[in-house]
Amino acid sequence: MPSARKPRIAIVCEFLVAMGGAERVVMEMHHAFPDAPIYTAIYDPERALPEFHGLDIRTTWLQKFPRFLRKMYKLFPTLQVRAFRSLDLSAYDIILTSSYLNANQVRKSRPNQKIVSYCHTPARYYWSHYDEYRRDPGYGRLNPLIRLLMPLMIPHQRKLDYRAAQKVDLWIANSTETQARIETYYGKPATVIFPPVDVKRFTPARERGNYYVTVGRQLPYKRYDLVVTACTQLGLPLKVFGNGPAHDHLVELAGPTVEFMTDRFGNASDANLNNALNHAKGWIYAAEEDFGIVQVEALAAGAPVITLGKAGSLDIIQDGENGVLFQDQTVDAVTTAIRRAESLTFLPSKLNRTARRFDRTLFITKLRKVVLDQWR
Repeated sequence: MPSARKPRIAIVCEFLVAMGGAERVVMEMHHAFPDAPIYTAIYDPERALPEFHGLDIRTTWLQKFPRFLRKMYKLFPTLQVRAFRSLDLSAYDIILTSSYLNANQVRKSRPNQKIVSYCHTPARYYWSHYDEYRRDPGYGRLNPLIRLLMPLMIPHQRKLDYRAAQKVDLWIANSTETQARIETYYGKPATVIFPPVDVKRFTPARERGNYYVTVGRQLPYKRYDLVVTACTQLGLPLKVFGNGPAHDHLVELAGPTVEFMTDRFGNASDANLNNALNHAKGWIYAAEEDFGIVQVEALAAGAPVITLGKAGSLDIIQDGENGVLFQDQTVDAVTTAIRRAESLTFLPSKLNRTARRFDRTLFITKLRKVVLDQWR
């Protein structure tokens, strides 16, 4: 029987240690349910966006680790599982997770408690991209050790992840690609709600600059090396935003037309990034992404998107209409796509309109409805 009482909701996310798409989703979850506390394994207020400051953020016992150990949190997946399982969430009726790793390990305390998972992807290095991560785990000098450990640890982590997935009452996927992965790996149906994008914060310039932009966490699988090399070979100006384990390698590959736009954390201010996108000739990306929030941001800023035509990009980009899709992760494919994009005409105002179906207000409205329907 439906309850007349307003449900008590908790938000659970993996980490708040660097700002990216998943963290922006958590912020919009807060806007949808402002009374809900945010639980996370580890929180680094120095690196999180100022918007998180002052919110009710509660951490697991992993937060008590020394800072140098907290920075290596990805090396302790079993501890993450235990940390999330140890959270006392008995006061809440609905547990809303933002998950791409272990957030769904939280435990119910009573039969009528609901877990709703907004899934960015089933853990990539457990499932869909295991072989790719084993070839290049992204830990630099520790890579040989990680390669040896992965076959010993991952099968157990998969079992833990699968069991946790079976206890989720409602799956929400961030893209049709993630929806398919949830069905493949967990055997569960999922509703698609695209991630939130603050479309209105961009003001696309009618007159564009002569440079391209790429932005994001510089991880090996994101293949920024292809973008940097392609623009270097073509002699095209490229502004690179972000940082990560692949940063030093990218600097080595870069020619004189490539500029890295970072502060001491490898981030740039929103104002600088917005201004760059608002005037960019285009935005280039070579990774197979689960969704790709920055692709929508580029469109909102009037920049056509040149990207790999797989996975989440197919929910956003129509080839020749608001960007150019290429099919292979090679430098030649990227350079060919750039040349094709330069032969086409894209109207910034039209690109901006194609981004509006991903606006954050739609996300908040849809999320509130599907979550609260679990309590009615």
